[in-house]
Formats: sequence, structure tokens, C-alpha cells
Amino acid sequence: MEFPEQAEIAKLIDPQPYPSFARVSYEPATETLADPLETVRSEVNRLAFADLEPGSTVAVGVGSRGIHLIADIVAETVTAIEERGFEPVVVPAMGSHGGATPEGQREILAALDITEDRIGAPIDARMDVTKLDEVAFDGTETPVYFATAALEADAVMVINRVKPHTNFTGRIESGLCKMLTVGLGKQQGAQAFHSTALAAGYVPTIESLTAAIRESVSLLGGLALVENFSEETGVIEAIPGTAFEEREPQLLERARAEMATLPADDIDLLVVDELGKEISGAGMDTNVIGRYRVINASDPETPAIDLIYARGLTDETSGNGNGIGLADITRRAAVEQLDLRKTYANALTSGSLAKAKLPPVAPNDELALRVALNALGGYDPETARVAWIENTTDLDEFYVSEALLEDIDDEVVVRSRAQLTFDDGTASFE
Repeated sequence: MEFPEQAEIAKLIDPQPYPSFARVSYEPATETLADPLETVRSEVNRLAFADLEPGSTVAVGVGSRGIHLIADIVAETVTAIEERGFEPVVVPAMGSHGGATPEGQREILAALDITEDRIGAPIDARMDVTKLDEVAFDGTETPVYFATAALEADAVMVINRVKPHTNFTGRIESGLCKMLTVGLGKQQGAQAFHSTALAAGYVPTIESLTAAIRESVSLLGGLALVENFSEETGVIEAIPGTAFEEREPQLLERARAEMATLPADDIDLLVVDELGKEISGAGMDTNVIGRYRVINASDPETPAIDLIYARGLTDETSGNGNGIGLADITRRAAVEQLDLRKTYANALTSGSLAKAKLPPVAPNDELALRVALNALGGYDPETARVAWIENTTDLDEFYVSEALLEDIDDEVVVRSRAQLTFDDGTASFE
């Protein structure tokens, strides 16, 4: 595909003067665990290992998110299981991520520093699934799939962060239940789940599938993690397999109260340096940008962001640009990073097709910003409310225009003043 060159776009829109910016830090009060790895060990030991025969195998479901200390947490979990006299095996629990291939899912884990050498346990990344049951929704039967690699173990546990989801709001969102039903469902299970959830609702689907899996699987439990605004671990808690649906809503409220957000709800233009699957399932956290773009789900009321410019992908996402469709404009450098096979595998499985749409592509930052500012309508550099962030999780420092700073100066600390400059069309602050 050929995109317009600079000369072709530049003649369509006159250059715009840019706002003055300030680099600010934003650090709400948070709570952090003093010794998270010691907490992992003590919490894992609370699970019902006494119900297992010595030497039993334990499948440990691990996902694709960039969770704080995730490699250390997995390694510590593996060690705790081995010290109890059991044999752990890590099973990727990430649905269709990694292009829905064993190699792709191993690649994602390796990018998170989760390798067999690092964690001291084998990784079984097979994509095979077993159909456990069928669950009825309004007269329609939905198959319940589960990873064969996990099913072959004597017991199953999952490790995941509990946090607000990027597609819906409810009493159960991202966490142990979703990893059990969607992550360990592999591609077939994830596709079946999303197809049903889009019509019947996410929470009822998660709860029904969790109950069905519990009937067929020796579910030891899970290790629930909650992170604070600074992406540090605030809670590590072992939850028995029988109590997922009871305990997760309480942890979700804690996560919602401490999650990373911007200090403003009304923004004209948000510039995002990078998006990726390890940052959010939607590439950009939809709770930060205020966009779900999902059928049968209304976008969050806040924040209200008029336009989003996505500049690129993280290295860790390995070309999976799912979420680029949440932006209003991007640049050629981002498109060149895209692996459409991985992006489409994710979008087609989830049914969130809008997240894989390609927005208008500008040749570089200078033209992308020129297009975006013009599209705001009535643009004035003195009043434009612009925020420029690295990604939607690293929100402790970022840039804001002076107009936006006026509204948030009580919540942030100004580190320096900055002007936007360009080198061969690429933006930087100085």
C-alpha cells in the first residue's frame, strides 16, 4: 500500500503554530508491597496443595501483559510449587495473542523475560484445546474450550493482574476468571467467548464459563495481583478456585481506585508515543483514553478526548498493533511496525474489529500534528488542550500544553518548560 508523500499532504494544510509545553510529573499517593516476592511465596503456600498427590503436575497459566515483576513472580511461584513436592509447567494463557501460534506465544513470554531457563520450569505452548462442555445463552449453545496442556496436568492455577477491562465495565473484568476462560481457552476458546459476550454480555459469559470449567478441571486457585498508579505491586493474594467470583470484585474496586489515569478529563489532542499488547489488551488502555469501540458497549463518559495521535508500537508487542484503530491518525513509522497477521488474529478472535482499523497515515510527526490540529476546528495554540504521553501506563511524567496545565497545576509538578521541535519531520521536545 502506498501512502501519500509529504509534498502531497503538506500542500493541503498550512503549517500551524504549536502550543508551549511543560513537562510535568503526576504522582498520586499509592501503597506498594515492601517484599512482593516473599508475599508470593507465602500466598502460594496458602493454596490447597494438600489435596494433591505427591509429584502431581501443576499447570500455571501466565498471560501476555507487562505486569510489574511478572518474571520474578512466576519464578517464585514455580519454586514454591517445587518445594511442596509438585511439578510445575507454565502454560501460556493468552487466547489468540502471538498470532495464535505456539512460537508466537513463546515469543511474547520471552519478551517478558519468562523463559524456561529464567523460571526453572518447562513451558507448554501448545494451542490445542479440549471441549469441556456447552453453556446455553438464550437458547444458543456456546462451547467451553480449555487448553489441553493445562487439562493434562493434575491441577491448574493462574496468575494475573486484576484491573478494569478495556472493553466493558462490570463486577468482574480483567483478572483470574478472564484468564481461566479466555486465556486458557486459547484461540478457539477466546473466539467462542467473545462471540457470545458481545451478544449476551461479558460478565454473564465469564461467570458461566468459569463455573463450567470448575466442574471439569481441578482448579487449585489463582494468584491475583493489583498494581497501583506507579505500576508497582500493591496487592498479591492467593484465591482458592472456589472463590474467584466472590473475591475478584473487591480487588477490582481497589485496582480501579489506584489505576493510572490522566489528571484531566477534557483534552483536545492526546499524543501517544507507543501502544502494545503488554501495555493493554487494547494496545492503549481504554479507561485512560475513554474509548472502547465495542459493539453493544457505550464508551466511558470520561475522559473526553477529541483526537488521538498514535506514533508507534512497542518492541514487546512484536508487531501486534491491535488498538491502532482507537487512534484518529498515525504515521508511517507505526505502519511499518505492524504485523497484520498478528493484529488480525487478535482482532478477529475478539470481535473488536474497530481496534484493527487503520486511521489516516501521515508521513511523519510534523504532518500528523498539522493534520490533527487542523481537524480540531478553530485551533488556537493559546487554548489548545494537548497531552503527550509515552503510553497509557507510564503516566508519572508527560508533557502538557500551557492551556491544559492551567487546569491541572494543583495536581502536578512542573519539571521544565519545553518547545516542540522537528528534525526531518520527527518531533522532540527541547
